[in-house]
Amino acid sequence: MPAHSSPIATLPLALLATGKALPGQRITATELDLKLGRPAGYTLAQSGIQSRHLADTQDDQAWLAAQALQDALRQGGIPPASIDLLISASAIPVQALPCSAAHVLAQANLPAGTPGFDINASCVGFITALHTAAALLGSGAYRRIAIVCADLASRGVNWQDPKSSLIFGDGAACVIVEKGNGMQRLLGFRQHTHPRHSALCEIRAGGTRRNPRSGMNDADFLFQMQGTRLFRQTAPLMQTLLADLLSDTGLTLDDIALVIPHQASHLGMSHMRERLGIASSKLVDIYATHGNQVAASLPTALHEAHLAGRLPQGEPAALIGTGAGLTLAALAWLL
Repeated sequence: MPAHSSPIATLPLALLATGKALPGQRITATELDLKLGRPAGYTLAQSGIQSRHLADTQDDQAWLAAQALQDALRQGGIPPASIDLLISASAIPVQALPCSAAHVLAQANLPAGTPGFDINASCVGFITALHTAAALLGSGAYRRIAIVCADLASRGVNWQDPKSSLIFGDGAACVIVEKGNGMQRLLGFRQHTHPRHSALCEIRAGGTRRNPRSGMNDADFLFQMQGTRLFRQTAPLMQTLLADLLSDTGLTLDDIALVIPHQASHLGMSHMRERLGIASSKLVDIYATHGNQVAASLPTALHEAHLAGRLPQGEPAALIGTGAGLTLAALAWLL
């Protein structure tokens, strides 16, 4: 078995609270048809999205993340001073330096000196951050951790690209976790990266590769995706990833009470149901009203399931998704 995909021992991890925040501008599929000069029904037919929230030029990514954190603190009745680490797991940073966690902490009303750092695994950063948080809590380094994801996908959308421009929405979500008493725990974790497919989904600028000194153009700052090729590569890899996770944990798909996926696209959600064989009743699907919120999709879906009372008590749930890289991640969590 490859070292990068070996199973893990169970890690205690208790979910305390969730929260979310959305930009104020909500745009429907019909309104987007008018904006793009398309016939009525075009956006819904092409994307499967009924509505989504989009940031305006005044919206601030770090502020949105801080609002999601405050919502989680309110929902859980949690004192801000009890948070002793903040992890930002957004896919796109606020800026190149410093890390986005510093920007969020500046607006989060947490005690001065609260530590924070970034984890970036594209759209599956939240899964990576959950596993990291469980390991840190298990080590005793921290007692209570807030994980925030905020992405303003609309800032990088190429509206001339009909396949990718219609699927994205903006938003932020937060999840607060602690070690707990061990009743809630991670049962397994898998993450695979296939960099030979990295060019299928990328934003080229923003780092040292494309910048004013090395050379760049405006298009380098826009999201670029080869959607059909990406799906063809991802679909079989996703099946393997899920099979590996179930093998690690000794579970079957029937044992999983709830599946919380990255809300990638209408096609991606259909794949979950049809090729992976996940019943609609077990699947958290908020795509039609939120779109693909990049890294914020997974914690937002978890939050919506939590609010609806859908999180299973004493039964395993699975979080699963794909992101640029090409990276796939999955996690089984006994809630």
